[in-house]
Amino acid sequence: MRRGRRLAVDVGEARIGVAASDPDGLLATPVETVPGRDVPAARRRLAALAAEYEPLEIVVGLPRSLNGREGPAAGKARAFAGQLAKDLAPLPVRLVDERMSTVTAAQGMRASGVSAKKGRSRIDQAAAVVILQSALDTERATGNAPGECVEVVV
Repeated sequence: MRRGRRLAVDVGEARIGVAASDPDGLLATPVETVPGRDVPAARRRLAALAAEYEPLEIVVGLPRSLNGREGPAAGKARAFAGQLAKDLAPLPVRLVDERMSTVTAAQGMRASGVSAKKGRSRIDQAAAVVILQSALDTERATGNAPGECVEVVV
C-alpha cells in the first residue's frame, strides 16, 4: 500500500462530494460538498483542497451501469477528470468504478437515522467516502493503484 493521503471526488450535476483519506490510506472521511453548477468555481475549489490536503492522488468516481457500460454521466465524469488532471498536473488523477456508491451512501445514511431531506446536502460527500474507501480497499487487497490513470492531453 502506497503511503499518502488521497482525495476522492463524486461528480454530480448540481454538487460534487469530496472525501479524504488519512496518510496511511486506511480510512476515508467526508470533507465537503462543492457546488457543481459553476464548473470553473468548482475546479478552483478542488484545486484549493488539493493544495490544502497535499494528496498522493485524486480519485474520481466513474459512474457505470450495472452491466459495466458507460453512459452520458460517465462521459461527463471522464471530461471533468480530464480537466482536473490538467488543472492539477503533475498530481495524478485516477478514475475508479463507482457503481452503486450513491445507493450505498444513502442506505448508510438512512441506517444511521439521517432523513433523505436532511441528508441531501451530505449524500455527495458520503458517496465520495464510499468511492474512496473502495479504492483504498482495492489497493490494499491487490497491491495495485485502483482504476485507470487519466492521461493529461496538452
